[in-house]
Amino acid sequence: MTTKQGRFLISLLTAITVLAAAEPAAAGTTVPRLVVNILVDGLRSDYVQAFMPLYGPDGFRRLIGQGLVYSQAENPSAWADHAATAATISTGTPPSDHGIIGLRWTDRKTLRPVSCTGTNDSPQYLSVSTLGDEMKIATNGRALVYSIAPFKECAILTGGHSTDATVWMDARTGRWTTSAYFGTLPSWVRAENNQTLPTLWKPLNELVGNFNYFPSGGMKKPFAHKLTANQLPTSGLVNEMVARLASTAINGSMLGQDEISDLLSLTFYAGGKPSMELQDTYVRLDRSLAELLQAIDRRIGLQNTLIALTSTGTSEEDENEDLRKYSVPTGTFDMKRSASLLNMYLAAVYGQGNYVEACYGRQIYLNRKFIENKQINLGELLERCQDFLLQLDGVKDVYTSLRLIQGAWTPGISKIRNGYNARTSGDILIEVAPGWRYTNTDDQKNQQVRATYIPFPIIFFGYGITREEITTPVTIDYIAPTLSKAIRIRAPNGCKLQPLKKMAINRLSQVNGDKHLVATTHYIL
Repeated sequence: MTTKQGRFLISLLTAITVLAAAEPAAAGTTVPRLVVNILVDGLRSDYVQAFMPLYGPDGFRRLIGQGLVYSQAENPSAWADHAATAATISTGTPPSDHGIIGLRWTDRKTLRPVSCTGTNDSPQYLSVSTLGDEMKIATNGRALVYSIAPFKECAILTGGHSTDATVWMDARTGRWTTSAYFGTLPSWVRAENNQTLPTLWKPLNELVGNFNYFPSGGMKKPFAHKLTANQLPTSGLVNEMVARLASTAINGSMLGQDEISDLLSLTFYAGGKPSMELQDTYVRLDRSLAELLQAIDRRIGLQNTLIALTSTGTSEEDENEDLRKYSVPTGTFDMKRSASLLNMYLAAVYGQGNYVEACYGRQIYLNRKFIENKQINLGELLERCQDFLLQLDGVKDVYTSLRLIQGAWTPGISKIRNGYNARTSGDILIEVAPGWRYTNTDDQKNQQVRATYIPFPIIFFGYGITREEITTPVTIDYIAPTLSKAIRIRAPNGCKLQPLKKMAINRLSQVNGDKHLVATTHYIL
């Protein structure tokens, strides 16, 4: 080697050494030790703001004041309940891909309603992977994945197929339980089950009892309810129970105790009709979130934890509300009767037979085998069905499977299409006008329809996140790919979206033994 070549080699090695020393500021940034993915059933932004005078400093005030808030969150699919939403958040894709179109639907083989968690309380109908599943795959099973919810559907669908523990509240006993699919209850759950159940629900404090945001009926006396076990999951008390079990999991397990990212999926409850009870539910939720943040900070550190919080975006309506006395257009659309009328019409056109097999919710299931055997063109038949049903009182629109699969794209129909799954959905979906109700004597459903926009947020907090509010609309299926990017794993296998790309994260990076605070834009949020 010549002297000139030697000098060049030394210069090259020096340059590489300098670059290597500088690189950890970006690429060497550690991943969060714990990801907490929070779903709040029924949470509304307007109510969060309305009850702000009743909150302490460490719950909603802290999350909103220090977090990255996407204030205009949306569900990518129409008519989604908490089961469909839970699956969308954990998989990063809508029901058209993950298969969970709602709490229940009609099984085409048995023509009976089937639960989204099946007969064995498992994710058997969830057809894609979840964030938790991908964390397990990426770490050869070493990542810990826990899921806790008042409702089994949310616990199972936010967790996924391969959790270490999936627990929910037994509606009969009020105790935490699981199924054989997920194995036995961990010791930290069994310890919590030894605690005394709360039975009395009254305002958390005097300020809550004397504050009434809602105009109906003016000021009311503070309430006091004695609750049975089956009332706990949809009461304000359940949030304290979820937060307490979550804190027990954090303190009684190895969550967040090594360099491998773990996942804790939590579901809280903020539903109910406008009332003083709903006010108290939000105040208790605020306190529960504050206690959860404190437990995380003590055990793991909020700087090592990435938290995402959002809502199902649903709202409960008064089934007994009579709009007629206020002269508001209304009516009742009987699904079973309409399905019978449709069958009579098709029999008149194509000859006698059972063309309609079943109906559930707002969906009608056709007898595809019978139609095929009669050699009837399905596209033509569906068009006839659509034209006939549109003539019925109260019907706003009719969506056939053919229209959803092959029809032209519009923003409105996109959400309907995202909620349609060829395996589990009906052949015909009926949308009635606002103010009208769906009723079905078979499943005893009685649901009033409102097209009102319900505002809810997506909040990212912790792990060096800086405060910012973003008003650009964003859908909840972005959460899974964003969290996946933050912990450097693949997004769930049905997810087609890129991570949200907004925010520089301030992280401590170590260079030559010294720690430096470096603002690095990773484009993970």
